[in-house]
Amino acid sequence: MAPAAGEEDDLSQRRQTLMQIEKSAADVGETDELLNGPTAPGPALLSLMRRLARKIDGGATLFQPIVEGLDATLVALDTTSDALETLKREMAFDPMELEQVEERLFALRAAARKHQTSCDELSAVLARYEAELETLHNGETRLAALEAAAAEALGVYKTIAQSLSTARAKAAVKLGKAVEAELPDLKLGAARFIVDHQIDETLVSASGFDRIAFHVQTNPGTDAGPLLKVASGGELSRFLLALKVVLADRGSAPVLIFDEIDTGVGGAVADAIGRRLARLAEKVQVLSVTHAPQVAARAQRHLLIEKQAVEEGAFVRTHVKPLDDAARREEVARMLAGASVTEEARAAASKLMSEVG
Repeated sequence: MAPAAGEEDDLSQRRQTLMQIEKSAADVGETDELLNGPTAPGPALLSLMRRLARKIDGGATLFQPIVEGLDATLVALDTTSDALETLKREMAFDPMELEQVEERLFALRAAARKHQTSCDELSAVLARYEAELETLHNGETRLAALEAAAAEALGVYKTIAQSLSTARAKAAVKLGKAVEAELPDLKLGAARFIVDHQIDETLVSASGFDRIAFHVQTNPGTDAGPLLKVASGGELSRFLLALKVVLADRGSAPVLIFDEIDTGVGGAVADAIGRRLARLAEKVQVLSVTHAPQVAARAQRHLLIEKQAVEEGAFVRTHVKPLDDAARREEVARMLAGASVTEEARAAASKLMSEVG
């Protein structure tokens, strides 16, 4: 029989009751023997009361209190006998019941210890095991259903992944051509940008069965390889700039930061970088750290970054200061002229900023 909530308490209380009845059985039997056995006082007291009552009827009134006392005693004995009969009926039980109650109680407690739970939680344990057993019994049917569902899902996946792969192949060609169109002005005219599109139809992933990587060939006759390994620092920055410019209208990070992307270039290349950063800034926010006046001149806002000695040179801090139009021209002139800013440099800075503005 399955264990029920509260059964342990019910069994424990019933066990206590039965044990009390068992212990009290001898006392009840002895009481019954005294009140109702061969030596019971009732018949003798009744006979005596009747004999004395006849004497009272004959005029011996001195026995009146005794007769009244005997009558009250007989009434009390009758009441006590009735209570005893009621108690005997209530105490009537199968001698095997205590053994059965204890066996069930101890079995429940042993099962609770085995499963490290309470007796009230045994029903939940049983339900869990029954469910697991049902799963085992129906395992083959369930497994077949799951395998069929998996096969169906895999078929849908392959159809969608193949469609996505075809679209990616077309997009890879367009992206390669678009990026390569940007490279000549960035002094990378001899380089090639390659979208390496590998297909592994055994691959199952949320993004399909394609593996996409960007490869570059920086010079004719050299082997193409992964962008991050083949390109130098300056080349990498320019490749990424070209890629960002091409993809600017297809979604991008809201803020792009370029740290000295113009390193090692000047003149027309620096101007080309500046123009592309300006185009990119039309779509997203662009922050660029630069020493090239051609790049700086195309910015809409300028922040001057300089180091300052503090507390008589005890330590140095980096200070960032926004520049107004006059200060912007002065800093561009400093880029053009070097340490000593001349009027010619200021004039050239004004001309450069007006041309790009």
